[in-house]
Amino acid sequence: MSVVSLLGVNVMNNPAKFTDKYEFEITFECLEPLEKDLEWKLTYVGSAQSDNYDQELDSLLVGPIPIGVNKFVFEADPPDTKRIPIDELLGVTVILLTCAYDGREFVRVGYYVNNEYESEELTNDPPAKPVIEKIKRNVLAEKPRVTRFAIKWDSEASAPAEFPPEQPEADLVADEDEYGADELAEELGEDETAAAGANGEVVDKDAEMDGVEGEAAEAEVANGAEEDEMSDDGSVDIEGESEEEMEEEEEEGEGEAAEGDEMDVDMDKPEPAAGPAKTEVMVQ
Repeated sequence: MSVVSLLGVNVMNNPAKFTDKYEFEITFECLEPLEKDLEWKLTYVGSAQSDNYDQELDSLLVGPIPIGVNKFVFEADPPDTKRIPIDELLGVTVILLTCAYDGREFVRVGYYVNNEYESEELTNDPPAKPVIEKIKRNVLAEKPRVTRFAIKWDSEASAPAEFPPEQPEADLVADEDEYGADELAEELGEDETAAAGANGEVVDKDAEMDGVEGEAAEAEVANGAEEDEMSDDGSVDIEGESEEEMEEEEEEGEGEAAEGDEMDVDMDKPEPAAGPAKTEVMVQ
């Protein structure tokens, strides 16, 4: 909601000579006290081809502004003809009446202006060098083009909504938190201490390997216990065996060994088991 609303603009001296001042009677309404003045400006568009020929004819500070309806007369000097291209002195151009608060423009009124000679003779046969004193202007006051802009006034409540909203916190999020972090955490598990790199690979496996080594040690101890138990419970008194029984056992052992050799030949050669060298490569 605008604190200041433009109610009307009356072009007082119209039509007039090209060299006459511009006079506007401006009426506006103020809804709440303002800390600063309103700045009114009048700009003459010297050329439709480039804004380099635009001229600020005059500016006026109005204030302090009382609450309610206010009216004043704004006068501005005519444009400098030396700053206007000769071939664009005559014809249709534009003037802009603007108002700003604290450097922020909130309303703009545009008028078409027709510049032509006063006499038909000069109009039908214009001289090569324009005669400025014979040119009159006519502001098309009945068809203004009004544009309003939402600005921030004195209070934050009057500030227009920003779109899209700013999201400065979005730039502070780390890359690993933006995509795939939840999935990676689920794979690692809550109790694992392995750290994930930016590419999602596990780069620290000390804790994991410690668990494997501990389990292997426990397995070795268990196997040793079984072997000791079997040696105690299933021990045989070799000295008490006869020579025939020993010969029979040797023949049975040779037969089993032969069968084992045949199996090795028929089966593919197994890959070597993981040794300490591979463990050292994994633990960085």
